[in-house]
Amino acid sequence: MKQVKELVRTGETVEQMVRAIADLIVKGELKPGEKLDETSLALRFDVSRTPVREALRQLCAMGLVERPPNKSAVVTSVSDSFLTSMFEAMAELESICARLAAERMSIRERLDLQDVHKASNLLVKSGNTEAYAALNVEFHNKIYAGAHNAHIQGMVSQTRARLAPFRRAQFRLDGRLDQSWREHGKIVDAILCGDGHAAAVAAYGHVSIVGAASIVFAKASDSE
Repeated sequence: MKQVKELVRTGETVEQMVRAIADLIVKGELKPGEKLDETSLALRFDVSRTPVREALRQLCAMGLVERPPNKSAVVTSVSDSFLTSMFEAMAELESICARLAAERMSIRERLDLQDVHKASNLLVKSGNTEAYAALNVEFHNKIYAGAHNAHIQGMVSQTRARLAPFRRAQFRLDGRLDQSWREHGKIVDAILCGDGHAAAVAAYGHVSIVGAASIVFAKASDSE
């Protein structure tokens, strides 16, 4: 009988389950075709089956899991073309947000963005990947909010949520933490100067590099 991989309990929330399972898929610890049984997952995470169903639904929306009718959910195979198309869309949306943020952010919003960027530098120097990844989300969310366009903010947030496991994976590559911070610096400088074009170019380039780094990591995980 095939041994079932152990999932580390990370808490009882749907968000925590989604993150834990998604990270295992991206790292290759859960392989394409592996079943994700509701009962087993509920026992491992010490929750009822209701939050497990919601976690699996979100993973399906991310494209990491599929659930055939009347069957257990299974891990899907994420192709390079799928990731490339998603990151391409993300780069375009982030570019728009950065341009609008440079044009529309209040002085307080610009200073708050700068403060987050400065704080993240301390995490780069200490090599605190998890904390940097969390602050990275806050950094990008401030730009989305600073665009002052609710419709675009909703679109970019939804796309980012689907790519979250792959965006986190990039930070496991050597030197990526420092490079990410420097790329953020170019975006911040442009926004502080109110240069919409420069902010858009910097944001597009940043997400394009994130996509390339994430795909490289995914390939490396598959080959291990």
